[in-house]
Amino acid sequence: MALTFNRETYASLLAKYQPKVIKTDEENEQATTLAEELSHRVNRTLEESALLDLLIALIEKYEDEHYPMGESTAHSMFLHLIDAQSVKEAELVAILGSREVVSEVMSGKQEITQEMAKVLGNFFHVDTSLFQN
Repeated sequence: MALTFNRETYASLLAKYQPKVIKTDEENEQATTLAEELSHRVNRTLEESALLDLLIALIEKYEDEHYPMGESTAHSMFLHLIDAQSVKEAELVAILGSREVVSEVMSGKQEITQEMAKVLGNFFHVDTSLFQN
């Protein structure tokens, strides 16, 4: 049985939440809160998924304009993932081989090699291309 998109249900969601172009941090926070609520909803309807997609597009547009990330490098991505996942230095030593290597890669003194990129990609569960400049 295929699910069908109900325009009336979607219209009522739009009337209830009134999504619009985000112009302030406060509006962005409100949209983000609603998007998180919708994304964690069990048995989300097609209409709720459509609203979630719209909110994500609005949030991304606002954040791209107000908080540009700039060009990311293999080094900046490495540091971001360490921070985001609260990775300890000992964990990195275990996969990269030595404290010295970890220290040099973290400080940017040593480039991330192809082999390191593979190991780090597996460790962080991301595509290895994130670690290649």
